[in-house]
Amino acid sequence: MMTGRRLVILALVLALVQIGFLSWIIGGRAAILRNGKEVLLKIEPVDPRDLLRGDYIVLGYDISRIPLKMIANIPPDKISSDDTTIVVRLKKGVDGYWTPTTAWFGKAPTPAAADEADISGRVAEGWDLRSEGATIAPDYGIERFYLPEGEGLAIQNDMRVRPFGIRLALAAGGSAQIKALVDGDKTLFEEPLY
Repeated sequence: MMTGRRLVILALVLALVQIGFLSWIIGGRAAILRNGKEVLLKIEPVDPRDLLRGDYIVLGYDISRIPLKMIANIPPDKISSDDTTIVVRLKKGVDGYWTPTTAWFGKAPTPAAADEADISGRVAEGWDLRSEGATIAPDYGIERFYLPEGEGLAIQNDMRVRPFGIRLALAAGGSAQIKALVDGDKTLFEEPLY
């Protein structure tokens, strides 16, 4: 049986472990936002409301659907059998938006050039990779952006009229964090570091 003193020490140790874990998660996100390579992607809205968390926009990008012909190393079994990592190489266009140029399952064979960037995502199990005209839909973890209450519907309606973008920060390993929602040259909402 535990004494009162041991119980207090155990509770303190447990609290420190929890605080350390949360600090590690927050610090990792902040490091990507602070030091990551910045890219701008065009977006298209899907849905503006979550009953539990408020207004948000589900985002679709040029990189949300990757044609199979763009993937350089399709596996011999031709079906994604598990939660597979995909790396998509982006290149900056003349309009300032970054677009996909090629992709690989697993890791990129060469590092990205100075005018390129790699973003990594996950491809769910079960995609049929045999059809040459087919596409896959990776999940990059940047498909939702939460907005202040009451502003989601107005922004979604504006997105149907003119192009909006998302400014991302990419870590060296391809992990992405949303930095800001932009309307042309105007930053509408910027994510805080912490």
